[in-house]
Amino acid sequence: GREAEPEADSGVVLRRLREAQGDLLVSDFWSAALETISQCLTKQLGQLEAPGGTLSDALGNVHLTSPDERDVAPDPNPGEALVRGACHIKCVCYGIGSFATCVTARTQLAFLLLFLEKCQIPRSHCWVYDPLFSQLEIAVLHSLGVTVLHENEEGKRSVCGQPTVFYMPHCGTALYNNLLWSNWSVDDLSKMVIIGNSFKGLEERLLTRILQKNYPYVAKILEGLEELELPQIPQYTDTFNDTSVHWFPAQKLEQLSRDVWAFREEPEYQDCEDLEIIRKKTTDPTVDLHSLQCTSPTDVF
Repeated sequence: GREAEPEADSGVVLRRLREAQGDLLVSDFWSAALETISQCLTKQLGQLEAPGGTLSDALGNVHLTSPDERDVAPDPNPGEALVRGACHIKCVCYGIGSFATCVTARTQLAFLLLFLEKCQIPRSHCWVYDPLFSQLEIAVLHSLGVTVLHENEEGKRSVCGQPTVFYMPHCGTALYNNLLWSNWSVDDLSKMVIIGNSFKGLEERLLTRILQKNYPYVAKILEGLEELELPQIPQYTDTFNDTSVHWFPAQKLEQLSRDVWAFREEPEYQDCEDLEIIRKKTTDPTVDLHSLQCTSPTDVF
């Protein structure tokens, strides 16, 4: 694609990440997007008994360093230097793409790193996965202190009772559907925040019968969520277009009918065209999942 670059060594990749972070920090997009995410997270955590303080404490206490003050490399003890008032939130990232060669993917990763810092989520509490990761990119991610998943989960990951942010820019609808299925209860969904494709946009683009047949969990949850769109700034239109922050108020979830919760069949997608997700290969569990980041924003996963 037009954004593809030759893969460089780890030092060059880290330098480019620092530059992408610096560009974000001085942009109008970063401050507006962070405010949007903070609103959702604060409301979401407000309905939970979050240990160690509230997110508003964390956002109020943390200091965002400038590009000159920071290095992209992790703290000496990544994940251990939580400041007072930080919340114990996990983060799972699917579908970033080949950030060593793709500008869009690199910007999305830079945004993730800044988000972890601002919300005081230790990098060791962040799991990332994409089948496009090269060995160089995996090494860079390890050096950054995040955990690289090696198994194709197909998005079927439970929050396991802990507040979790899923960062999934431009992923396929099936991945969101799988994630919802894996957490199909009031208790688990109320602990989730999803930063990814607008569910309202999915509802508008897909025929109702297609949405209900192929992606039933997305269809059923539309009445049980709150959604805020990330700001549209020309500089980052290609990177974060159609991206929203979604959270699931317990009060709304409890108002859904019993039939909604009784349906718990695992998604199969046998008759689904244009699935946009790389399925788990049972013959080779090391060959994995998601994205086509540099191809088209709508073709990922």
